[in-house]
Amino acid sequence: MWKSAVVVALLALGMGYLYQNDPELPTQVLNYLRESLPLMQPSGGSEVRPPTLEEAISRAWQILITAPARRWGKVAVGVNACVDVVVSGVGLLQALALEPGSGNDHEVLHGKEDLKEAFIHYMEKGAAAERFFSDKEVFQRIARAAAEYPGAQVYVGGNAALIGQKLASNPQLVVLLCGPVGPKLHEMLDEQIVVPPESLQETDEYHLILEYKSGEQWGTSRAPQANRFILSHDVSNGRMSALETFIASLEEFNPDLVVLSGLHMMEGMGRDLWENRLKEAVDVISDVNNEVPIHLELASMTDKDYMNRILQEQVMPIVSSVGLNEQELLFLTQSGGGPHADLASWDGIPDVGRVSDILLWVLEQHGRADPESESDLTRIHFHTLAYHILATVDGHWGNQVSAVAAGARVASSQACGLQTVDVTKVALKAPLNFYSSFTEPRESLTVDVMNPVTVWRRGNVSFHLTPVLVCKQPLRTVGLGDAISAEGLLFSEVTSEH
Repeated sequence: MWKSAVVVALLALGMGYLYQNDPELPTQVLNYLRESLPLMQPSGGSEVRPPTLEEAISRAWQILITAPARRWGKVAVGVNACVDVVVSGVGLLQALALEPGSGNDHEVLHGKEDLKEAFIHYMEKGAAAERFFSDKEVFQRIARAAAEYPGAQVYVGGNAALIGQKLASNPQLVVLLCGPVGPKLHEMLDEQIVVPPESLQETDEYHLILEYKSGEQWGTSRAPQANRFILSHDVSNGRMSALETFIASLEEFNPDLVVLSGLHMMEGMGRDLWENRLKEAVDVISDVNNEVPIHLELASMTDKDYMNRILQEQVMPIVSSVGLNEQELLFLTQSGGGPHADLASWDGIPDVGRVSDILLWVLEQHGRADPESESDLTRIHFHTLAYHILATVDGHWGNQVSAVAAGARVASSQACGLQTVDVTKVALKAPLNFYSSFTEPRESLTVDVMNPVTVWRRGNVSFHLTPVLVCKQPLRTVGLGDAISAEGLLFSEVTSEH
């Protein structure tokens, strides 16, 4: 039996080397392994069991995921950071003496009833959402109840801080984090993270994460999948108050990559603030060295004018890369009048063809897919529960197969609270057959579980899709998108100047 293990290990090492030199060879070798592996099973008369789909995908990822030729040395991340209090959503609402009822979305939460209705609205969809709570005193009472609720847990929070934490788990990276960092958050951050003195403040900003499990019920409402609803009264992050400090610190830090998040926090502060602040933000972001790529991490928003301003006029053209999920992608096309904008919401797993259409539209209309465009946007990392797609303009990014597979792998392991994928705790939910577009002309495509990154091109945009092995009983859904984007960036490399 040990001889079989040695043979498999040597083959895995050889596959990594071959992939670097000829990306076509792994497919040929994997096909050979598919036919040959049963011969390597232990003898003794025991029945040979073919690998499950989950086992095949997990094994293939180990071979496909290889480090980029050029790695980042320094990454600067900003600007939203906070302390997350994670609690059972239904349990907390019951503790607040709220009764189950009907759901209704609210762009801003003005009281406990608004919170209950918005929570139910998104719980019934199984969708993530984030809202600003306008009443400071009521929010503080809710926050105290959350902190005292049995089983409540405290974590590093905020997209920037979470991405920084994930990046800092790589010992070869130096990470700069700018944001409102209070004493509790500073204590929890990785020692490898550098926080400028100007970012330190006397008190922490708290966000409440109301989680629900797949199948959980409250009254007549039932969650189709596990997810969370986030609320906060966070003025420091809401005004992106650390942005100028962040940009000013870049010259001395001299990063290879800049990761920006927190724009969604400004939406809840009202139009008068975000109109002026967004212009100021664009001005300071534009000062970043043109040769340094900027990744923008989006999050849940509700104001179409605000999203459209980010898309068309201001932010998208000055960043190189974007990370988002299915809710944010749909809202993006609804705000900008793109493909499938008439779709009110996704029905179950988002259709790959529709997602592909919207990603192509963003890169062609608002990115650099058109060589004459002045936009810097050349990369979008899309993630949903069942699969991920990395869409890139040809000639700008490398190692996409590894990047998209690494993002999916970390989603599978982290949701289960593990360091590696446990194939007994995950399930394949991605479609194995799909179309490259929702409309003609379109290509019929298939996921090969032995080589689980499907690639197709539309114009000069390449798409890389891989399934996610979905955790059957997720322990924590908060920060998954941030971990996915961080891991995808770790395995990506720039192949052209930005």
